[in-house]
Amino acid sequence: MLRYALVFAVISLIAGFFGFSGLSAATAGIAKICFFIAIVIFLIFLVMALLGISLFT
Repeated sequence: MLRYALVFAVISLIAGFFGFSGLSAATAGIAKICFFIAIVIFLIFLVMALLGISLFT
């Protein structure tokens, strides 16, 4: 998920550099969504690890 956020952020920067402001804003929004989803998933797994909950048993 973080890889997708990084890819969309780079696409946003390149589009902004070439003057495609609409595309830049859209890809920046997608990058933000992917980043926050990755953070939420990380926090869920962190809490599960601290509580000793396993998904595989």
